Amino acid sequence: MMNSLLLLKLLILLALANGAPVLAKNMLGSRFAFPLDGNLRFFDRKPLLGSSKTLRGIVASIVVTSVGAILLGLEIRVGLLVSGYAMAGDVLSSFVKRRLYLAPSSKATGLDQIPESLLPLLACRSMLSLSVVSIVILVVIFLILEILLSKVLYRYHLRDRPY
Repeated sequence: MMNSLLLLKLLILLALANGAPVLAKNMLGSRFAFPLDGNLRFFDRKPLLGSSKTLRGIVASIVVTSVGAILLGLEIRVGLLVSGYAMAGDVLSSFVKRRLYLAPSSKATGLDQIPESLLPLLACRSMLSLSVVSIVILVVIFLILEILLSKVLYRYHLRDRPY
């Protein structure tokens, strides 16, 4: 089991990685909101990812999480891994949601939180000596916190929809 301080640092990095795109959208509006999928459609004629996945969000996540890692006393590569894999998980869940005919930013409890927390933790597993139990605990805590915080963020108009 990992120490509590590292657990807290990783939760903060996961929050930064997943929250930075939302904050960038609120701060920048539609500026720099280039769709990650280039508005392509998949074989099912649905959008590949949807309009809510932007290059701006990916860049915001990488920059904010990397700076956050340094400020937390972790290596920049931890921030890069967390943000990169969190965004990969987010993109994966968007792809799956489009195949399930769910609208962009629609609620899919578990699918919205697990890939974007599990993938980064698996990517950092050996570097930070994370146990399977620690990863499971972090994913569950992240899932619960994201659901609770999304309602607060929605109330203050920082999120389009609550989860």
